[in-house]
Amino acid sequence: MPIDAKHIAEQIESQLKGYESQVDLAEVGTVVSVGDGIAIVHGLEKVMAGEMVDFGGKIYGLALNLDEDSIGCVIMGEVHTIKEGQMVRRTKRIIQVPVGEALIGRVVDPLGMPLDGKGPVASKEFYPVERIAPGVVDRHPVNTPLQTGLKAIDSMIPIGRGQRELIIGDRQTGKTAIGIDTIINQKGKGVICVYVAIGQKQSTVAQVVKTLEEFGAMEHTIVVSATASEPAPLQYLAPYGGCAMAEWFMFNGRDALCVYDDLSKHAAAYREISLLLRRPPGREAYPGDVFYLHSRLLERASRLDPRLGGGSLTALPIIETQMGDVSAYIPTNVISITDGQIYLEGDLFYSGIRPAVNVGLSVSRVGGNAQIRAIRKLAGSLRLDLAQYRELAAFAQFGSDLDKSTLKQLARGERLVELLKQAQYVPQDVALQVFGIFAGTQGYLDGIRTPSVSHFERELHAYAGAERADLLMAIREKKEFDKDLESKLHEALKAFTERFLKDHPEAAVA
Repeated sequence: MPIDAKHIAEQIESQLKGYESQVDLAEVGTVVSVGDGIAIVHGLEKVMAGEMVDFGGKIYGLALNLDEDSIGCVIMGEVHTIKEGQMVRRTKRIIQVPVGEALIGRVVDPLGMPLDGKGPVASKEFYPVERIAPGVVDRHPVNTPLQTGLKAIDSMIPIGRGQRELIIGDRQTGKTAIGIDTIINQKGKGVICVYVAIGQKQSTVAQVVKTLEEFGAMEHTIVVSATASEPAPLQYLAPYGGCAMAEWFMFNGRDALCVYDDLSKHAAAYREISLLLRRPPGREAYPGDVFYLHSRLLERASRLDPRLGGGSLTALPIIETQMGDVSAYIPTNVISITDGQIYLEGDLFYSGIRPAVNVGLSVSRVGGNAQIRAIRKLAGSLRLDLAQYRELAAFAQFGSDLDKSTLKQLARGERLVELLKQAQYVPQDVALQVFGIFAGTQGYLDGIRTPSVSHFERELHAYAGAERADLLMAIREKKEFDKDLESKLHEALKAFTERFLKDHPEAAVA
C-alpha cells in the first residue's frame, strides 16, 4: 500500500491543533539535613521570611532562618516522613489564617484548622499571622471600659477597650480564672473574645471550653489551642494566629478581646526553636530578639480612630512567675510592654482572698479614663481605705494598745477585703458593684460581723434588683455620681441595713 504523505500531514495537523504548551515553573530546593523538627533546605534562593514551604504529603514548613546558602525551616507536622534529598517547593505565601464570623464558637489550631469535630471552617477571607501594628496617627485614646465583672479589678485596676493589661502570678493562683471570667462577662456586650491556649494540657483546654459552653460564652468566643503535645512551631504561632483572627473584628469596626494563656510557655517554645536553628543564645538561653517576640504581638492591640471604624482589640497576656519573682527575664520584658499589670499573690490565694489581687503591686496605666465616673469616684476612697488597712495591720501585729480610730480603720479594712472576694464564674454587673462598694466605703458594713459580709452583699443585690431597680438603671444610664443619686443610695442602704440586722440579729457586731 503506497504511503500517502498528504494524509499523514493531515493527521499530524489535527493532533497538534488542540495542543497548548504549558511551562510549569516551580522554585524547588533540596533537604540537606533534618532532625528535631528542623529542616535545612538548599536551593530556595528567593524564599521570604515567614513563607510556607511545601514538603509534600500535606506537610508544610515555616522559613525562619535565611542564610547565604541555605534556609532553616521549622516543620509543622510529622517530621519522620521527611528525608534528606527530598524536594521542597516554595508556596509564595506568607503564613496566614482564616478570619471572619465563621470562626465564632469554634475550637481551632493555630493555622485555623478545626479541632472540635464540627466540620471545616467556612471562611473565605485570610489574614497573615504577622502584621505591622497600627501607627500612632491611626490610634484613638483608650476611654471606653471593658468590664471584667470582678469588683477588685473594675474598681481599682480598670481595663479599657484597646488596652494591654498583664495578668501575672505564680502557678495555680487564678490567672486563667480572671481571663475566663472576663470572657463570660462580655456576653451581650458586643465584644468578640479569642482565648489562646499555649502549651497547656489537652484536658485543661477541654475544661475551659466546657466552662465557656456552660455559661453561654462560646457564642461570642473563638478558642485557639496549641497544647503541650503540639510541636513547638505551632505553640510559637498560636498567639499570632489568634491575634489575626481578633484583628479582623477590629478592622471591621467591632470590639475584640484576646487572652494569651500564657506567654511564658510561648517564650519557651520560641527558645526551643531558636536553639535548634542554632541562633546565638542570650540571657537564660533565650535568643536576643525575645523582647521583639512579644512586643510585636502586644503592640497590635489598640483602639482605632473613628475614621478607621473605631474598632478595638484588647489584650490580656498571662505570665507565670516562679516563687513570685517578677524581676525574671520574661516577666520584666512583658511588664515593660503592657499598660499595667494585675499581680496575683499566692499567699492571698491560699488565705482565701480570691481573686488574689495584690492591690499595692497592681496598676492600670490607663486608670480612671477606662471607668464610668460613678465607680471612679468610689475607687479613690476604696484604694485609700485598703492601703491604710494594710499599713495598720502590719503595725497591729506588734502591739495590743490601739486607739479607737485605729481599731475602726482595721475593722473597715477587714470588711472591705471580705467584700472584694468573689466566687469564680459569677461576674457582677457594674451597677451592683457600685451598690456594694458604696455600702463598704460609706460605713454600712461597719456594724456587720466580717463572716456575714458575703451574706449581706447577696441579700443587698437581691433587694436592689427587686425593689430598687430604678437606682440600678440610673447608675447604668447616668454613669455619673451626682448628689441626687448619692442621697438615694444612702436612703436605700439605710433601709436595707436596718431590715437585714432585724432579720439576722446574729450578724450584728456585739
